[in-house]
Amino acid sequence: QVQLVESGGGLVQAGGSLRLSCAASGRISSINTMGWYRQAPGKQRELVADITSGGNTNYADSMKGRFTISRDNAKNTVYLQMNSLKPEDTAVYYCNADLTRYSGGGSYTDVYWGQGTQVTVSS
Repeated sequence: QVQLVESGGGLVQAGGSLRLSCAASGRISSINTMGWYRQAPGKQRELVADITSGGNTNYADSMKGRFTISRDNAKNTVYLQMNSLKPEDTAVYYCNADLTRYSGGGSYTDVYWGQGTQVTVSS
């Protein structure tokens, strides 16, 4: 029942900006870490950035200074502001959440993934 839905992907020229969002829905008790990963064809999925419930952030080195992750706990939503985009940023971007859900009186903690959204940066 838990679902992560991304939005904001698309086409942009190098040097441009794009803002991704991901909203988690369902019977969620709490969300610890939310983050963004990306995967280019032929490459492994890699961390872009993540953020804890307390607001602590973590970025991959190549994204530092260009990308900003944030979250709105009231909306169970995480954002990724991407600036100074480069062609090498082209990839499918996936939303990720480490969360606890409830069902039938029980609580279950697991990691969930969105379906991904394509980001293409042209040169």
